[in-house]
Amino acid sequence: MAELARHSPRRRFRNIIGGSAGNLVEWFDWYVYSAFALYFAPVFFPKGDSTAQLLNTAAIFAVGFVMRPVGAWIMGIYADHRGRKAGLTLSVTLMCAGSLLIAVAPSYAAAGVLSPAILVLARTSRGFSELSSG
Repeated sequence: MAELARHSPRRRFRNIIGGSAGNLVEWFDWYVYSAFALYFAPVFFPKGDSTAQLLNTAAIFAVGFVMRPVGAWIMGIYADHRGRKAGLTLSVTLMCAGSLLIAVAPSYAAAGVLSPAILVLARTSRGFSELSSG
């Protein structure tokens, strides 16, 4: 409580805006993936049954949610040993790497099974890192 009294209202406001911005970016990522799942499905999975493509895309979406508590636990341990700044830096780096991986991932037509594997890796990285930042 004494620490809060030392911070100026301006600094508190800046901290609130910074934390809120991180949370906004995190949830925006989940929204964008789910909104564009219809477009991801035929790109990252073999042609044929569109229902199977969408189910595979949704399963990868779920992988990110499964990784959130695992990431929170491991990133919490990391931050305890290395400090909050190092933990946040690692978290943001993993989030950026996951997003970049999705952006540069090849299509199924170009890379075959490697394409959905890259998507799984990217969503795993995003899910692993997000809870510790928001």
